[in-house]
Amino acid sequence: MRPIDDAVCPASSFSAAEREAVYHAITTRRDVRSQFLPDSLPDDLVTRLLTAAHHAPSVGFMQPWNFILVKSAEVRAQVRDAFARANEEAALMFTGERRQAYRSLKLEGIVEAALGICVTCDPTRSGSVVLGRTHNPRMDSYSTVCAIQNLWLAARAEGVGIGWVSIFREGDLKEILGIPDHIEVVAWLCAGFVDRLYDQPELAVKGWRQRMPLEDLVFHDGWGRSDREPVTTAVEVGGRMSPD
Repeated sequence: MRPIDDAVCPASSFSAAEREAVYHAITTRRDVRSQFLPDSLPDDLVTRLLTAAHHAPSVGFMQPWNFILVKSAEVRAQVRDAFARANEEAALMFTGERRQAYRSLKLEGIVEAALGICVTCDPTRSGSVVLGRTHNPRMDSYSTVCAIQNLWLAARAEGVGIGWVSIFREGDLKEILGIPDHIEVVAWLCAGFVDRLYDQPELAVKGWRQRMPLEDLVFHDGWGRSDREPVTTAVEVGGRMSPD
């Protein structure tokens, strides 16, 4: 193990241009379904995206992720068929106009994208007891999602579109890809070059849902508390709870 003093280095904020690039990637990232170009992704570019994913934070530094790269048109067609079955099941969960609206949405680009990436999580990678996961066993899955977000933002910077397809029965994907039973499938990502993107999230453009105001989602010092409310603590007075 290296001496701690040798393992730390100076830290500072990014330059204005660097900060702008980071926030630009964040605010223009989109879930891509139908803008994929037919061009294949160069291997060195894919390696850069996977390297970005592999540098994500992970609880206990367990790095629980694996990435299955799927170029085969035959395999991707099987995955698309699995999606289609699950998507019809999903459509039946909605009623009336909402069901009709759901069926009008294109929710995947599995065969159109140049590459499929199945991202998995191995909960056994660091043994049965993992630092930071002792009281929340889902932390390995959350770590894997951080890897996906890293990949997604790196892809945006590279001009690569990413679409996250979640409408599957996990067992179908495991059977198609030969994934062991104990491994969790976290995401199927469609990846390919794009030359156009929606200027807002596609589901907002098509009227499914709109972005919620940030101020409605931020609480202070407790659930549901606005920053204009006085902070109080509850103490027991005469057998009942009363603020200080």
